[in-house]
Amino acid sequence: MKILIIEPGCHPREADIPNELETLQQIVGGYIEAIYPYEDRVAIVCDEEAKLKADSRWNRMIPECRDVIKGTFFICGLGEEDFDDLSPELTAKYKERFWNIEQFIQTERGLLPIVLNEQ
Repeated sequence: MKILIIEPGCHPREADIPNELETLQQIVGGYIEAIYPYEDRVAIVCDEEAKLKADSRWNRMIPECRDVIKGTFFICGLGEEDFDDLSPELTAKYKERFWNIEQFIQTERGLLPIVLNEQ
């Protein structure tokens, strides 16, 4: 399955992985949780317990669901009943969307993202 992996402090990278639960869990570092904040037929798959893990780093802000993802996550396509390949067009779209690396500072009002614009 063709996916886009987004790790904290890194630019997105493409990967071709087996569509097996163990592999998906290994990538995110725990039990998987899928969220669907976009109109495109894609899922963001992350570790459902990452926010509870002290060693997990904040990764990217997802304003569409008013949340910040902690830890590594990936984006994949959606088939009829399961995760599927991310199309080349959607790979390019989400690679650009998540290209900028974000770091976060804890403030009185919550997390403040600082975008590192690297080309």
